[in-house]
Amino acid sequence: LLMKARMLRNFSMVTEFVFLGLTDLRELEILCFLVFLAVYVVTVVGNGGMVDLILATARLHTPMYFFLCHLSLVDLCFSSNVTPKMLEVFLSDRKTISYPACLAQCYFFISLAHVEMYLLAVMAFDRYMAIGCPLLYGSKMSKHMCTALVLWPYVYGGLTGLMETMWTYSLAFCGPNEINHFYCADPRLIKLACSDTSKKEMSMFVVAGCNLSFSLFIILLSYLYIFRAILRIHSTAGRRKAFSTCVSHMTAVTIFYVTLFVMYLRPPSEESVEQGKTVAVFYTTVIPMLNPMIYSLRNKEVKEALVNQLSRKKTFS
Repeated sequence: LLMKARMLRNFSMVTEFVFLGLTDLRELEILCFLVFLAVYVVTVVGNGGMVDLILATARLHTPMYFFLCHLSLVDLCFSSNVTPKMLEVFLSDRKTISYPACLAQCYFFISLAHVEMYLLAVMAFDRYMAIGCPLLYGSKMSKHMCTALVLWPYVYGGLTGLMETMWTYSLAFCGPNEINHFYCADPRLIKLACSDTSKKEMSMFVVAGCNLSFSLFIILLSYLYIFRAILRIHSTAGRRKAFSTCVSHMTAVTIFYVTLFVMYLRPPSEESVEQGKTVAVFYTTVIPMLNPMIYSLRNKEVKEALVNQLSRKKTFS
């Protein structure tokens, strides 16, 4: 693959790509810049604040919040991979990105997407262990086990991103260089290649489909056992309390997977490209902003920890 990439690189003339973006109207670009700047600031403050709060609060040093801390970190990185460049494009006359930077953005996009989907699966398994096996939870979900569970999504996501990016690198780009998107989306990028893309397209379809299906299967299976465990609880208050610990995660999972399936199961057409941009905006900017809100608004422990942190800062100031 590397040898083929070097040979094709000799014939490649494209050194940068041009983003067509969300709109070519200057007035709308300024409005989009202001809106997405606000969204990005909220995303950074929300996810960064969540990571800081969990690390600084001893009572939140539990498996559930350990995984939530990593989810917030991934969301922060995911948004930062796309949004700053998108903001730059809104204000710039030259809406370009270099070839290496485009590949790097592609790599981090694919890697972080896979990390997030398997982190959500790990969080579902954690909820099953907490509700379905409460007596074994403390011993089974040890620090070592939690570290292992959170490490494999990073390793697997990184390797998957590397494999897919190397496939893209092996293609020759010697013609059009306009990407009909606001970031280096793999499907739009390979459409510009002047070499055979059939293997890359097949790889992209199989990898995305298998990982989406498998991670969702883990989540659904976990929730099947969770609901069975909840039904065995005799008291209504106990059922409500057990179910309430899953609501935030279920909301995040629903938004994440519905968006992903809409992105990847659209029939190829010009209309679907424009619709795909709208869905991608939600996926790359809105979801990372929403996740901290979803996990904090219904979470008493997080709200209490936040109030305590703010009170301490007021006292020291």
